[in-house]
Amino acid sequence: MKGARPALRYAKAILNLAKETGNETLVNDNMKLIVDTIAESSELDTMLKSPVIKAADKRKVLAALFGDKVDNVIKGLFNLLEENKRMIMLEPIAKQYSIIYDYHKSMQVAKVTTAVALTKELEDKIQAKIVELTGNSASIENIVNPEILGGFILRVGDVQYDASISNQFNELRREFDNSHYIPQI
Repeated sequence: MKGARPALRYAKAILNLAKETGNETLVNDNMKLIVDTIAESSELDTMLKSPVIKAADKRKVLAALFGDKVDNVIKGLFNLLEENKRMIMLEPIAKQYSIIYDYHKSMQVAKVTTAVALTKELEDKIQAKIVELTGNSASIENIVNPEILGGFILRVGDVQYDASISNQFNELRREFDNSHYIPQI
């Protein structure tokens, strides 16, 4: 991935700065807001990647868009990226920051695939299952896939727990295929 190393260096520097001010959690929330906003707006993404638009104009748009919603560390990042003409790196930096923040806080990311979006009640049950399987809590990333029919597939690191209905159907199919069942006519 092009630009991953510089993005990681920026993210580490931001984390160190945020630790000094004691705002690493707030900065992480701001970084998630930035990633979500860029993902939701193709116009913003195009503007940040455009070589035609000046870095100063990009910074002004970001300042107007995020204004009082972000910490001073993030505003400083906007200025630094403008100065270095690296506004295109904002999204990769924000993603890298969240990754190293989770590592710093010893948090895991659990990917949960469900047929429908998770409710708060289901998230709590899945969090309990994560603690049972791994011994630690994790932040939950929900992936909606109607093909699993129901239940969920939980992946934390290299551990996978498949409690989906489609998996149960597949196991039942394998059991019938392997049995010596001869239908009577």
